[in-house]
Amino acid sequence: MAAKKDDYYELLGVAKGVTVEELKKAYRKKAVQFHPDKNPGNKEAEEMFKKVSEAYEVLKDPEKRAAYDRFGHAAFQQGGPGPRGGPGGPGGGGGFHDPFDIFREVFGQQGGGGGGGGIFDEFFGGGGGGGGGRGSDLRYDLEITLEEAAHGVEKEISFRRLGACSHCDGTGAEPGSKRTTCPTCRGAGQVTASRGFFHVRQVCPGCHGTGHRFEKVCAKCGGECRVQESTKINIRIPAGVDTGSKLRSSGNGEAGVLGGEAGDLYLVIHVKEHEVFERQGDDLFTEIPIKFTLATLGGTIQVPTLQGKATLKIPAGTQSGTTFRLKGRGMPHLRGSSQGDQLIRVHVEVPASLTGEQRKKLEDFAAACGDADEPVAKSFFDKAKKFF
Repeated sequence: MAAKKDDYYELLGVAKGVTVEELKKAYRKKAVQFHPDKNPGNKEAEEMFKKVSEAYEVLKDPEKRAAYDRFGHAAFQQGGPGPRGGPGGPGGGGGFHDPFDIFREVFGQQGGGGGGGGIFDEFFGGGGGGGGGRGSDLRYDLEITLEEAAHGVEKEISFRRLGACSHCDGTGAEPGSKRTTCPTCRGAGQVTASRGFFHVRQVCPGCHGTGHRFEKVCAKCGGECRVQESTKINIRIPAGVDTGSKLRSSGNGEAGVLGGEAGDLYLVIHVKEHEVFERQGDDLFTEIPIKFTLATLGGTIQVPTLQGKATLKIPAGTQSGTTFRLKGRGMPHLRGSSQGDQLIRVHVEVPASLTGEQRKKLEDFAAACGDADEPVAKSFFDKAKKFF
């Protein structure tokens, strides 16, 4: 007994009233998902690729779709009531088109199996002949101080990368070596590889897509066009960067192959923790101890900021934990002219020891305030009554 075939609409994830454009969009998504080149060695994915291609071939054709909607898969069986010239119908031969032909049709490729260029190269890494490969991007983790992040700084960094070979100027050939046609691709720059039931054209591994070889490869790079090198560059770090900020230095990654453009260098910033300031976005926080006499009587103090010292007024009767704000004394915004604030929380210090005279005067002060009779504020007991 033959196995039950999957419903064409369910395979593509569409409803029966789907338009042609919606159908094509659904097929494109499924075809890329299950394409054998995206799933090497996966027989289930290859089978699904065939099924969704078959489903699309039927449903895109109004006559075939009408037959399928009426008779189901029986419309395309040998001798079944399929449309003339269709699969299973008179002249159909009982089979479907090559799924790869359908894929090329939808993604805009022309010609027989293995046609170069187009969407196939974009999805699966092929490429036309004669072009060089772009160099890889590199990452560099850079640690800076909070002060450097606040004001901006220029740093010299050193690292290793693949650079263009100076001996052969990046050609991969020994200077003076004669150029010959690549025997692998015969000058085309591409070769056709068979992958199961279809063919794909890819860059020739023998000449890297140039279509030619040299009589002698470069003695320094061995024909690789690039060599490992140590390099130093100066990087300008803008004011306002924070941990996790990424900066791109164009063209300072690895050299390209055979004239291809160089990759980029990406710097990832890490700002060291500061012993005085804590950063939260563009604002800075700090905690400063003050004498209890200053908190009681009020006055002014000098406080540190990243821009130098600043004067902070302490009102009389300031309580421990009170936070003051200095406008514009925080970090600069990375992309703009605005500036964060500095928030200062004061902590009232209690003397650890007193002289006899100091103790006597403080006792007199406590007595004058009635603190000896009620050492805890009455307002606290009013709030705590509900717990007793």
